[in-house]
Amino acid sequence: MASSGGSDRLPSRPRSGDGGPDEAAHYLATAVGELARLARRHQLDMLGYLLEMAHLEATELVRQRRRHNGGEHPR
Repeated sequence: MASSGGSDRLPSRPRSGDGGPDEAAHYLATAVGELARLARRHQLDMLGYLLEMAHLEATELVRQRRRHNGGEHPR
């Protein structure tokens, strides 16, 4: 995969104004779910499967964080 010239490492600390881990987990669950549906629609079965697994993981993380934080829902 081609590099965009930047670092391949993710930042170790959240940046100010990025919504925090709860909002990020919710966004990722939604985005990965949509990507999984797109992959399946185009018969990209292995990619669809992997994206569905990522969707399940992100959805479970959102559920756990919501329960731990007292039911708060990210924006």
